[in-house]
Amino acid sequence: MQYISTRGGTLGQFSDVLLEGLAPNGGLAVPETLPQLGADDLERLRSLSYPELATEIIGLFATDIPREDLARLTAAAYGGGKFAADEIVPISEIGEGMTLVGLSEGPTLAFKDMAMQFLGEALEYVLEKSDRVLNVLGATSGDTGSAAEHALRGRDRVSIFMLSPQGRMSAFQRAQMYSLQDENVHNIAVEGVFDDCQNLVKRLATDLEFKRAHNLGAVNSINFGRISAQIVYYVWAWLRVTDAVAESERAAFEVSFAVPSGNFGNILSGHYARSMGVPIRKLVLASNENNVLDEFFRSGHYRPRSAQDTRATSSPSMDVSRASNLERFVFDLLGRDPERTAAAWHELEERDEIDLSGERDRFESEFGIVSGTSTHDDRIATIREFSENGGVILDPHTADGAKVARAHVEPGIPMLVLETAKPAKFADLIIEALGTTIDPDADTQAMLDAPPRVTNMPHDEQQLRTYISERALS
Repeated sequence: MQYISTRGGTLGQFSDVLLEGLAPNGGLAVPETLPQLGADDLERLRSLSYPELATEIIGLFATDIPREDLARLTAAAYGGGKFAADEIVPISEIGEGMTLVGLSEGPTLAFKDMAMQFLGEALEYVLEKSDRVLNVLGATSGDTGSAAEHALRGRDRVSIFMLSPQGRMSAFQRAQMYSLQDENVHNIAVEGVFDDCQNLVKRLATDLEFKRAHNLGAVNSINFGRISAQIVYYVWAWLRVTDAVAESERAAFEVSFAVPSGNFGNILSGHYARSMGVPIRKLVLASNENNVLDEFFRSGHYRPRSAQDTRATSSPSMDVSRASNLERFVFDLLGRDPERTAAAWHELEERDEIDLSGERDRFESEFGIVSGTSTHDDRIATIREFSENGGVILDPHTADGAKVARAHVEPGIPMLVLETAKPAKFADLIIEALGTTIDPDADTQAMLDAPPRVTNMPHDEQQLRTYISERALS
């Protein structure tokens, strides 16, 4: 399989885009053609374990990696006791016609582990094959950073430089990152918001001379390796929900997914799964108060907010106003036309807005995407209600997903809510919602008490360049 840029040009195969991050022209890597899964294909996958399913689904995209090698990578990513649940992704009913897709069983208790554990194995494999090193540059609004660092820590051929916004993450999220003492992990706390961090990453990633001189790559959700790994759990969830459905009815049995959304990578993976043939009726996008994506899917106008207008909320991993992965969806929306896509992002640079209102009616009718917004009061009430009525405690982001999903539950159509993280990562909000706390175990308390290993930095591109230049692997 070959990959192309959303703004034109060919990029190579899976291993190539795994290391590159942004395309040289600023676009994102997408498959030249999207593989398809028919009813017979899905049935053939039903009996597989999660690592085996990952081999099959990722193998549709990573055609340049021998199947036996890929099987070894997925076994390493999802085996060895890294995930608390034997099935890796448990499925459980939580009431109100909703089913929780348990994506937070990994080492950092967040859904980002589902893709990042695979990416860590795949990067090491490709780098060893090519005798190269990689300096990963990324930005996080919460869980991506810790999942990336825990997947890459201690590896010989990779170092990671992770930017995070000062004071914008929970104490648990900060501790998961800043407590790491590995020499190949570099935490940089930037004055500003997540979008400031993301913009710094983009400026360095599009400076081809600097990028090549310092072997820069990316592991945030612009990396297609992560997107391919996230498609797996959409397929897994549909298979598990339909295990109890009569075989003659499975092929047409639809489910809907509710997806808390920040940078649009998670729900984009659902869009690809649906486009590949998984029977998905609706993809319900849940925004928090930084509801740029909700506005886009309601109006067709994409208006990212400034750093000053990006609010600090109680679901901090979604405090994003400029969603990088939206470009991949717009590419599909515009008929996979790179010239129209490039023109749309040129319009964004010129006017701080993209007007696609003429395409608005297609969002639900053609792509199945609907959206809604959840506020602080909404998530507090949702956490309380699901705890009282079903005995399940939701983290704030998952609560946003459940709140928005309520308006789209349909009889006979299971509503699958993608879990974002374990509630223990947001103890203050759980106390506010339930009046009780989740006591940390000894390992968690030691992590919270560990001295932070982090460099504070102003929002200064030159300082960041110097910092990376002095510490990058070569």
